[in-house]
Amino acid sequence: MKRAEVIALDKAHVWHPYTAMDGYRAEDPIVVARASGCRFEDVDGTSYLDGNSSWWLMTLGHGHPRLKEVLRDQAETLLHVSLAGIAHEPSAALAGELLATFPGMSHVFYTDNGSGSVEVAVKMAAQYWHQNGHPEKTRFLALDGAFHGDTLGAASLGGVDVFRRPFANLLFDCVHAPIENDGYAKAFDFFRETLARDHAKIAAVVVEPLLQGAAGMRVYGADLLRELRALCTRYDVLLVCDEVFTGYGRTGPFWASLGAGVTPDLVCVGKAFTQLLPMGATLVAPHVEAGFRGGKDRAFYYGHTFCGHPLGAALAREVLRIYRDEKVLEHATRQGASLDAAFTRLADHPRVLRTRRIGMAAAADLAPSSGANGGYLGGVGWRVYQEARKRGAYIRPLGDTVYLTPPLVIGDRDLADLLAIFEESVRVVLED
Repeated sequence: MKRAEVIALDKAHVWHPYTAMDGYRAEDPIVVARASGCRFEDVDGTSYLDGNSSWWLMTLGHGHPRLKEVLRDQAETLLHVSLAGIAHEPSAALAGELLATFPGMSHVFYTDNGSGSVEVAVKMAAQYWHQNGHPEKTRFLALDGAFHGDTLGAASLGGVDVFRRPFANLLFDCVHAPIENDGYAKAFDFFRETLARDHAKIAAVVVEPLLQGAAGMRVYGADLLRELRALCTRYDVLLVCDEVFTGYGRTGPFWASLGAGVTPDLVCVGKAFTQLLPMGATLVAPHVEAGFRGGKDRAFYYGHTFCGHPLGAALAREVLRIYRDEKVLEHATRQGASLDAAFTRLADHPRVLRTRRIGMAAAADLAPSSGANGGYLGGVGWRVYQEARKRGAYIRPLGDTVYLTPPLVIGDRDLADLLAIFEESVRVVLED
């Protein structure tokens, strides 16, 4: 099919996620034909460096040969079977191997994706208290600017107003701790005060550990997460860490929460978990799982058709092996220093308001010439996107916040090219 034909069909019939479609239909989109390593290629032959790991997913890059091989091998023996009362080797073996990466967790509940893993955690937390003597504990706390997924339960936890506003009357009760441009002190003061006052009604606190993605790649300290763990323990409130984005080495250690010295009660997993196919998991601490034992009326009645599917489980097992065999975290630690240097240089520009970097995630808040940062709906970041595209990089902004979350395996040359394109694109826009 010719490029123009793909675009015509796409614009006529495809409704794209997180996209204002009137604007999209006026543009010439990238039309991807193939991808390999840290690049994907347009049908017209233009190659683009993948600056955000295709929405924070491809930590191992595109088309890893070992993942393609294991997918073919698994497809030859078992494609799918329901996990309801049935066991199979890929899901059973994966559970053991996944739990070995996270001491303190004892069980794995599989689902379809990251949003699903958060839905599981929310329902587990609510049911846990309902059937263990505290049915009044139904409220949730989260951070302002949080993003935990798009399904209604996950969206209830979210704190990005533009995402929540159309569904406000449908979402359950979640209180958001306010964050400010100068840091998280006010938010964690809010957690302290609210937990002390209202803990008898609170089921769980849900956070993205150390790094809030959709909030603009905002970073907070490990000391605050450790204090939150202590507060939740003191007041008998569950702590849920959403590691869908932060896990698998994005912030440096394999798990952001463990790297901070924190063991949550529930952990949400997705994105890099399988790399190629939709799949998620919720890791469960022993005391939470024990709260569901007993008669049939205490069971957790939840599950999606494809939960724990053999293809995804086989991929997830191989992902873990690749991380170990190829020393992915060690490589990413070295590359993170280059990210740090590039964003430190950008920080000197008068229209760069703030920069930050943790692991292989770095961001800069930009000021439009007309005034203050426009947030998620701002247009400066999209001008940087267009400049970067001209130069051969895909850098999707968060409004007036521009960021890089490249594959953890990115090589020296590709990373140098990506950073050069990024810096030049930012400066061209800000100096216009």
